[in-house]
Amino acid sequence: MTLLTAHRRTLAVASTLAAAALLMAGCSQKSTSVLEPGGPGIASIKNGGELSMSNPAVRAVSLIQERHTQELMAMQGVVGTATTVDENGNPAVMVMTETQLGAGRLPATLDGVPVVEEVTGKIRAMAVADHRVLQAPPIQMGTSGGWRYDLANGFCCGGTLGSCVKKGTTQYVLSNYHVLEADIVSGGNNRVAQAGDPVVQPGLIDVNCTAANAQNVASLSGIKSLPNSNVDCAIASVISGQVRTDGSILEVGTISASTVGASVGQAVKKSGRTTGLSRSSVSGLNATVSVQYENECAGGNSFVKTFTGQIVVRNRGSKFLNSGDSGSLMVEDVSTNPRAVGLLFAGSSTSAIANPIGQVLSFLGATMVGN
Repeated sequence: MTLLTAHRRTLAVASTLAAAALLMAGCSQKSTSVLEPGGPGIASIKNGGELSMSNPAVRAVSLIQERHTQELMAMQGVVGTATTVDENGNPAVMVMTETQLGAGRLPATLDGVPVVEEVTGKIRAMAVADHRVLQAPPIQMGTSGGWRYDLANGFCCGGTLGSCVKKGTTQYVLSNYHVLEADIVSGGNNRVAQAGDPVVQPGLIDVNCTAANAQNVASLSGIKSLPNSNVDCAIASVISGQVRTDGSILEVGTISASTVGASVGQAVKKSGRTTGLSRSSVSGLNATVSVQYENECAGGNSFVKTFTGQIVVRNRGSKFLNSGDSGSLMVEDVSTNPRAVGLLFAGSSTSAIANPIGQVLSFLGATMVGN
């Protein structure tokens, strides 16, 4: 399996895209029926049907993708797989590669389904209007932020405070585990991240590593999503008066309290610390991604986590997502009250990766703060 270079916020982490083989009873028969020419699944796509996991043709291809992921990942230069569509609008298996493999290296089809090569290059955990400056409270989300003590081994770290969620009547800031809670050893700073610790805005990376130049806006909940769940998320309870109660996001405004599933070709946007407001489109579903996490800022390797069912987004030239944008909320690209689609946490110069927002909220037992 290919080892990929990765960055946690502004610092290096090893990251890989790994295989997952999930076989379901009776899937072969189902796949054949919906993928027949003129079949119901294909017809819905040709007629403008939604390319989401609720579409039977998309689900059928995802099963074929999963069935062949292990063998594909064993090939030199292959770094991941996903479900997508080809240039003719047919459901297809995306094979993500570090460099162009060239003719004949990949199969043209798998179980009758087209194969599309997507050169993603190296994948990084993206962690490092001006989204890096100190805001007058109450602050908006989509801004630089992080754990107040995220300084160790001669470096400081940070990422993006992406959005707000709520549990009952309590409002929380939502970001990534690797932005807020990744310090799990008493090493370079003689402490570990724990419940009650302050979360600051901006992050230490934008105040010369001096916490006194930032402001406390929330307190860590201590809910550790990793390494045991399928999402990279963390929340911190809002300090009264420090965060807008409507959950407004810089350059996005207020969002909807409801969410929406991802679909191939779906237009999306996000607001983050490094690239600010940026737009792109979903290129793949059901992706398998493995990321190696550090045990503190600029620390040693701690564990490798394999995520399944992830969202792939086009990220040419790192214009949609770059280092420091980890924790950004990805929403549908509409002008008023967009619905959340995913929580961004990793990527490369060609592709970004997001946890489906439904998985994030289910893990947290939370809902979006919005209209």
